[in-house]
Amino acid sequence: MSFDLPASPDAVRRSHYTHRHLQLLRHGSTATPLRAIAHVDLDAFYAQCEMVRLGTPRDTPLAVRQWDSLIAVNYAARPFGITRMLSATEAREKCPDIVLQHVATFREGEGGKWAYRDDSFRNIKTDKVSLDPYRAESRKILKTMKDELERWCTDDSEPELYALTQGLTASLEKASIDEVFIDLSPLIYCVLLRRYPELRPSPQEENKDAALPFPPTTALMWGPESCLIELGEHGNEEDDPDWDDVVMLVGAEIVHAVRNAVWEKLHYTCSAGLSRNKMLAKLGSACNKPNLQTVVRNRAVQHFLGGYKFTQIRMLGGKLGDQVTAFFGTEKVSDLLNVSLEQLRAKLDDSTASWLYGIIRGDDRTEVNPRTQIKSMLSAKSFRPSINSMEQAEKWLHIFAADIYGRLVEDGILENRRRPRVITLHHRTVQSRSRQFPIPAANAIDESLLFDLAKNLLRQVVGDGQAWPCSNLSLSVSSFEDGVAKNKAIEGFLLRGEQAKSLSHSIRPRDAESIPSEHPSDKRRKVDDSGIKRFFFQPPNAIDPASNVEDSDLTSENFAASDNEGLQPPSEQGSGLVTPEIFEGQIDSAELMQFICPRCSKSIPEYEREEHNDWHFAKDLDIQDRQEAVTTQQSRPANPTTPRGSNTRGRGGRGGKSKPEKGQMRLAFQ
Repeated sequence: MSFDLPASPDAVRRSHYTHRHLQLLRHGSTATPLRAIAHVDLDAFYAQCEMVRLGTPRDTPLAVRQWDSLIAVNYAARPFGITRMLSATEAREKCPDIVLQHVATFREGEGGKWAYRDDSFRNIKTDKVSLDPYRAESRKILKTMKDELERWCTDDSEPELYALTQGLTASLEKASIDEVFIDLSPLIYCVLLRRYPELRPSPQEENKDAALPFPPTTALMWGPESCLIELGEHGNEEDDPDWDDVVMLVGAEIVHAVRNAVWEKLHYTCSAGLSRNKMLAKLGSACNKPNLQTVVRNRAVQHFLGGYKFTQIRMLGGKLGDQVTAFFGTEKVSDLLNVSLEQLRAKLDDSTASWLYGIIRGDDRTEVNPRTQIKSMLSAKSFRPSINSMEQAEKWLHIFAADIYGRLVEDGILENRRRPRVITLHHRTVQSRSRQFPIPAANAIDESLLFDLAKNLLRQVVGDGQAWPCSNLSLSVSSFEDGVAKNKAIEGFLLRGEQAKSLSHSIRPRDAESIPSEHPSDKRRKVDDSGIKRFFFQPPNAIDPASNVEDSDLTSENFAASDNEGLQPPSEQGSGLVTPEIFEGQIDSAELMQFICPRCSKSIPEYEREEHNDWHFAKDLDIQDRQEAVTTQQSRPANPTTPRGSNTRGRGGRGGKSKPEKGQMRLAFQ
């Protein structure tokens, strides 16, 4: 007989989290529940840019206008009832003292130089909007954020700690011109080891699944700038905090320091959300605007999401959201939580059901991707009234070429980091037409080359006839490829003497245990095309976060007659929606060069459209052929004299397939 000894009063309490969770935090893994992601969003960005440029006091009402429409409204103007839905004239009536600043513009006949002009709002026929001032401010803000994050990295004052955290830093993903995601996980790992030495791994520690010691605190001191999401009726703020709470506290300190650095150095305010993944952080940043940050702790996730409609979550606001609403008769996350996974699978395919089941419970494994790159650049103008001559069109092509080249310089064209391979012209009269041409690889890309290529494409369109009057003209570049920087002769790649010896020592095989293995949960999950992925293809109006394109007509009112309808300014309303927002100057041009097949929903280049349709036609014939063979075989009476593999219609071959005629061949389909 054995007896359990009473627990010692000095027994060490253990955390819910393990050493493995802590190591996954170090690597920024999406699998650890200790993960910390921030979403930082500039408050009324375009309005703030103009306030900083003009030196406008923070309490002065100001709105940014484009022609007679408003595209951004600062917070001082909103108590007067001024919104982006109003015209500039209506805004002036509601607040006579409001500052109405027109965006910078290019002007027809003045080359590719943008400027602020007092009469721009009267010259929609000759002016085109430029976003260059806002892009320049966005770059300065991003650099300030990176500098502040570097300051939080571990210094070399403690050799042991420096060895454990060397090279660890935060990852930043620029989501748009005015918002950024930050994966704080590796940085927080550095801070935790600095503040809590008991978390530092020891050589004797072999069991990665052993629980961490409990945090040496019974209460956390949250700063006044952090707004905590309440825990709801099932939560208890008096519960002892665990390491996930400590992680959020450290993350909140870092985010506050980043926001404060942007204010101190550049005089911009921004709001932020902090949680365990991108979806929750994005929702959180919109909760307390302006100039505050919202923290969604692990224990508060379900109460937080329960107050939303699931149609407000990204990817659930369109066709899929409508289907789920129709199937289950609700739009509320709280109601859908009562639906089991089996019930979801009964209505949806397995991959969609599993994703939906997880996302409404706050499970999002999306990575913060610092390598998001531009896929295309577009510059366009809608003409009212239409233009009627080659001379007018060439003036605008000169502006488009200068606009695109300026952005290519920002993207690294001069350093040969990246360059586009295709240039495309889009032209609209009664119908839309486009022409594209490969950019010669041997030529250095500059403004004059883009202009010359654009003129040649325009001549092709004009040569087809019926080119005038033209209501919309645009120029785009796409199919970017990485360049080779710092070219050198072959001798530069050869190592000699001691340099070669040191390299040979450094590449010797090491013990397998010294090579970090990827955790199974870290691998990117593959989703079948027939499942949830089919809901993810971007419709013509959707935003591509990796695109960088622009049209001169930036409001939904002015855009009714253009290719890019429904364009909206940066997110500044604090609605909490996590939808693919469309920002000024960042509309997706994929629909101008891509064809969405209505049969298989695949996005393919326009020049492959006919080939793709032929593929469907051939596949239909093959299916029809097989069906006819099966039907004939089933209807044919049994005849022992008939040779195996033949039929009464003269079709031979194995499996009832017809024999190709002379000069033909059968297409094989998977």
